[in-house]
Order: sequence, then structure tokens, then C-alpha cells
Amino acid sequence: MLVSMPFRFLMTVLVSVQVREMPGHVQRALVLPIFVRLLLLTSLLFLTPPLHCHGSRILVFPVDGSHWVNMEVLVKELHGRGHQMTVIRQSDSWFVREHAPHYTAVTVQLGETALDRNLFEQAVRNVLEGRRMGRVVGTLVQIREMFSILRIVHRATSTVLSIMLEDRVLMTQLKDSSFDLMLTDPGLPAGTILAHYLNLPTVYNVRWMSFGEGHFSIAPSPISYVPVPGSGLTDDMGLLQRTQNLMHYIINLLQERMLVLPIYRDVLDQHFPPGTDLLSLQWSADIWLMRADFVFEFPRPTMPNVVYIGGFQCRPAKPLPGELEVFMESSGQQGVVVMSLGTLISALPKEVTEAIAAAFTQLPQKVVWRFVGERPSALGNNTLLLDWLPQNDLLGHPKTRAFVAHGGTNGIYEAIYHGIPVLGLPLLFDQQDNLIRLQARGAARVLDAATLTEWEFLEALQDILNDPSYKSSMERLSSLHRDTSLHPLVRAAFWVEYVIRNKGASHLRTEAYSMPWYSYYCLDVAAVLLAIPLCSVGALLSFLRLLLKHKSQKTVNQPEKTKVENQTKPGANKAEDTPQLDRKKQKMSFVDKKEKNQRGAKQGKLG
Repeated sequence: MLVSMPFRFLMTVLVSVQVREMPGHVQRALVLPIFVRLLLLTSLLFLTPPLHCHGSRILVFPVDGSHWVNMEVLVKELHGRGHQMTVIRQSDSWFVREHAPHYTAVTVQLGETALDRNLFEQAVRNVLEGRRMGRVVGTLVQIREMFSILRIVHRATSTVLSIMLEDRVLMTQLKDSSFDLMLTDPGLPAGTILAHYLNLPTVYNVRWMSFGEGHFSIAPSPISYVPVPGSGLTDDMGLLQRTQNLMHYIINLLQERMLVLPIYRDVLDQHFPPGTDLLSLQWSADIWLMRADFVFEFPRPTMPNVVYIGGFQCRPAKPLPGELEVFMESSGQQGVVVMSLGTLISALPKEVTEAIAAAFTQLPQKVVWRFVGERPSALGNNTLLLDWLPQNDLLGHPKTRAFVAHGGTNGIYEAIYHGIPVLGLPLLFDQQDNLIRLQARGAARVLDAATLTEWEFLEALQDILNDPSYKSSMERLSSLHRDTSLHPLVRAAFWVEYVIRNKGASHLRTEAYSMPWYSYYCLDVAAVLLAIPLCSVGALLSFLRLLLKHKSQKTVNQPEKTKVENQTKPGANKAEDTPQLDRKKQKMSFVDKKEKNQRGAKQGKLG
């Protein structure tokens, strides 16, 4: 509407110029209506409120790697809407460029705190080696590696944050920039802490928090039917599965309380008021842009400040580069299999890579494989190796038949968007859980990359290609995912601007997380309700005890009272002494009689 109104204004001016060339009587007939229209349009230009919040200053603190890939999509959208975007990047960033047309970068020098990408590759190797020793050993190794990675990454993040907060020049620069909003990924909490230090409204682009899946931090998550990340479970759980789910929940809780939170305690104590804790800072975000869609996610409780934008980075496919397009078209009716295991591809064991390559040679389809490392010796002529893929455009190509993937969130949603069934080879992090969800929907199969054989991989891939149920299930998910009133990217941009326009969204935040844990679970209410009958029963028992005690004392005191009363009556003592006198008389009579007999006997002897 705002775009069309200046155009109308210009057209009205042009018409008024043409009127001057008309005869006088025609001019007099037209000039008043034109003047009225011109006045109305001018008034509307000033009175109509803006539909967008143009020109705001937004500070972005992303998480590097694949998280930045989708964050940059949102940054471009907001820049296209007229906002000034400033991105904080590390000096050795893997993906965040220092110069870009859609944002201004603020580079933080890290010194010795930089992370080595080999850390993740080594972790994948260790996890795969553990899986070969059995499920239990594999699970324990994965937990150990996750704890190790989290400890290293969070310590590095805490160090970077300390460097930034102690840099007075940088902090003055950020404060003087008068930002309207912080847009951050809470996968690492540096952006959250900085937002509170600068006192900025905060919007999360979130799937994972510092210690688990985002829903578990913001929304009620009953573990009776909500699977805990890392459990590999669905929402259909029996007794054994719920027990397993509880164990994973306890592990995640220990990870949060004993590993993550203590790392940031010194930073918070140094730069924030006493008593500030990381959990409270994270819970206070205004809007959570959750990279999830219930087409893919299991149903669960949510909160009003959680906005679902799963698949917001997806878009219709663009034309492929010339040589790649020729390769795709050369596949004929058989089509193409696309394979990409993300940035961790070089971590696969060599024997597994050779098994995959050998299986590909037996397919009638052609294969486009994103691959980094030594070329497999078993590679066939039908397979094209590339070190980078235009993944979204390949998945949207009409020749694509299947997608072999590690289960990262970006690739999963692109596969859903384009309706391509998936063969999953999860390696680490959330990949197992993502693929389990697709498998539960009938749109994927999941294999263990640690023990993968050529024939196992070939059988599973042929099943995906030849069984139409996988394709139809994924197309069903695609249809549901696309059936929305707003594209997820537009929805995300709207809520960012909503927070800017309203200086936050505190009215959408629950007070649940400002409550003590015993109040949150109503344990204090239960204690009061339990105390009322217990106190009543206790009071009744005490009353009965006193009553019985009083009665027993009364019974004991009754003879004494009677004795006292008898003593006070005339002749009472005489009456009391009568039995004793009788006994005394009897005793004396017996003695007298005995003495009398003795005297009689003595007299007899004398006579």
C-alpha cells in the first residue's frame, strides 16, 4: 500500500499538468475533483501508519558453522526490509565473513582461545569407534565426547565473552550505537549475556540451548511422552522407554548443573549484580524463533512467545551451474541420488567410505556426492564428487530421487520442503533424533555409519528408491509444511519487528521461571494441603490423649478422695478400726487360750 501511494500521487500531478492544456470550461469542471483527490492522497500519506519497522539497528551475535548458514538468511531478510545489521564475529570465524553487503561486522580478536575444527572430527571418530563395541559402550562414549566438547566450547565462549566485556572501547562503541534489538543464537550464551549487559530486547533464533533442546528450557516438557534429546525415542513410549527417557533427562540435567553453568559463574559475578544466573538470563528472552515445525516435530506443550519457523531457509530451487545441470539431465528417467554429510565427512572411517562408493557403482541412478578427502578407490563412473553442493537447488531439481544425509536440521527441512525421501547416517549431536522423527513419519530409513557394510547400504538405498511409500510420505510432509498462511521467514521477520516496535514482548513471557522450583511444581501447595489433615488428626489425637489421661488420673484419685471423706465423718475411724480390733481380739483369745492350756497342764503334773 505504501509503495502504491507515491505512484498515485505522481499520476495525479501528471493528470493536473495535462488539465492545463484543456479548454477553460473543461478545466473548471475537473480542477475541483482533482484538487480533492490530491488533498485526500496527501493526507493519507501522512496519516497511514507504517506497516514495517524500517531503519532499526539490530545487533546479531551468531553461533558459527551451520547455525550461521540459516541465521544469515534471516539477516538478509531483515536487511532487505531496511534494517541496519551489525554482526559480531570471531577473528578466526569459519563461516561469518568480515565483509558482506547485508551487514557490518564487528570482529573480536581471540588470541589463544580459537577453537580447532578437528575437535569435532575427532569426536565423531571416537563415537563411531565406540558404536562398534556395542550399543551400551557406544552410548557411554557418545556421552563422554559430548561432555568433552561442551566443556571445551563453553570455556572458549566464556573466555571470548570476558575479553569483550573487559574491552572498554568495544563496549562503548556498542552502547553508543543505540541498538534496538539483539538477535542471537542461544546455542552458546555469549549473545544472551551481552544483550543483558547492553540492556537490549532479545530475540532467539533457536533450536538448541547451551544444555539441550530449546523446548526443554522454555516450555513444559513431560518426559512421559516428550523424548529427551539423545534418547533416540519417539513420543510413543512404554515403561522401558520412559525409564530410558528419564535416565537421559537426568544426564542432561547433570550436564547443565555441573558442567555448563559453573563455567559462566565468574563472568556473571564480575560483570552483573550478585545472584545473577545464566538460566534466568536465558529464560528472559522476548521471542523464541524456534527452528521447528510440528509437521516434523512430535506434538508437545508450548508457550505464547515461541514462534515456529522450521524450514524458514528453504526456497524454490534456482537453476544449477552449467556442468552440474548437464550431469543431472544425463541421468535420464533413473534420476540422481544426492549425498552430503555436512562438514564432518572426512571423519568417516575409510572402510565405510569405500563401502558407500562400491554400493553407488551398482545403482542405475547417478550420484552427486559432497566429499572432502582422499578419493575412494571403489568410486564408479556414475558418481560425481564435489567439495561443495548447492544443496537446496539440487534437492529441488526434478531429477533428484533420494537424499543420503547425516541428519542436520538444515538438510532435513530442505528435504521436507522439496519432498525428497532420506537415507540417514547420523554422526553426532541432534542428527539421530532428527532422523528418528522422519523415520517415524515413514519418510526415511536410518543406518549406523559405524558398522555400515556395502550390502546393507545398497539394500536400504534401493528400498528408498523403489518403494513409493517413502516418496509419498515425504510429499505428504512437504504439502503440510507448505500449507501455511505466512512463509516462516516472513513470520520470523514480523516478530523481530514486533519486538522492536513494542520495546520487547514481556507480556508474552511466563512468570513460571521466576518461581522457586518447589512453587513451580506446587510442592508448597501439596505440603499445605497435606498439613491440614495431618494437623487435624494430630490435634484430635492430642485431645483424646489428654482426655484419657485426665480420666485415668480421676480414677486413681477417687479412692484417696473417699478415704479423706471417711476420715472427716463422725465414727469413721471407729468403723475403719473394727476389723483390726476383731483380728486383735482373736489373736489375744488364741494367746490366752494357749496360756490357759499351759497352766492346766502344769497343774496336772503337780497333782
